[in-house]
Amino acid sequence: MSSNSSAFTKVLKNLLVLTSGRAVQSAVRAAHAGGRSVVLVPTMGALHAGHQALIREGRKRSSEVWVSIFVNPTQFDDPADLNGYPRQFEADCKLAQEAGATGVFAPSLAEVYPDGFVGQFSTLEVNYGRLTSELEGQDRPGHFDGVVQVVRRLFELVEPDVALFGEKDFQQLAVIADLARRENLGVEVVSVPTVRGEEGLALSSRNVRLSQAARKAALLLSAKIKAVARAPQPLAAADIAFAELADHPLIAPAYFAVVESDTFAPYDPENPRPARVLVAAEVDGIRLIDNVALEGVD
Repeated sequence: MSSNSSAFTKVLKNLLVLTSGRAVQSAVRAAHAGGRSVVLVPTMGALHAGHQALIREGRKRSSEVWVSIFVNPTQFDDPADLNGYPRQFEADCKLAQEAGATGVFAPSLAEVYPDGFVGQFSTLEVNYGRLTSELEGQDRPGHFDGVVQVVRRLFELVEPDVALFGEKDFQQLAVIADLARRENLGVEVVSVPTVRGEEGLALSSRNVRLSQAARKAALLLSAKIKAVARAPQPLAAADIAFAELADHPLIAPAYFAVVESDTFAPYDPENPRPARVLVAAEVDGIRLIDNVALEGVD
């Protein structure tokens, strides 16, 4: 949706669309003045049941739940991935309304980045140790620079009390929680469990691009991480799982790792701490990620 000078635009009954920072700040400050907290669900659109779960969780916390929809170019390391990212604004608004959102904040590129950015990429460089240098940080250079840049800006524009993020993007969740702590942003970052389809595939906006054969292959990702999470020797099991995925004709795994949940340090079976099993892979050219908690470690 393109920006316009109107503060509020009715698109569906009981749902508002805001396109300017001043408009969303006005709405949020009015809510605060009325004693209501404000929840933000940041998204890049292409909403699905996983996003709706975030919105419903937000409604448990407040009557004011705003969904931001902005496809952020600074966190894509592949122009083809950015260009192919699904965009379905009207359908997104309907899904947001069904889940109970108060409104949608749909800023323009110029609204989010009034000073611009260099080409496709972020002008910001972040270093949060292993949180930004390992796994996704290594496989997608600059990705977390863009994530931090856009989330910081959305928090600045919306001024929420709480922001909800899904555990499917577990490393991103850890980075954003660290951002909020480091910079004392005054936003509580809350995680919501991954929503899966009936066969176990983690819901993702990219799933709509999977062919029937690719979707069947993608089910191996969730099956493998769950098996590793139950394995008596998870590190060895992760190595085997990576090799088995690499043997599949439609799957090109980027990593299969077991790391400590809070630091992303390699899991140490001699000193076990809460850990996550994470995988990333291209499935017939579509990049997917997934993770589960390692079982038996409190």
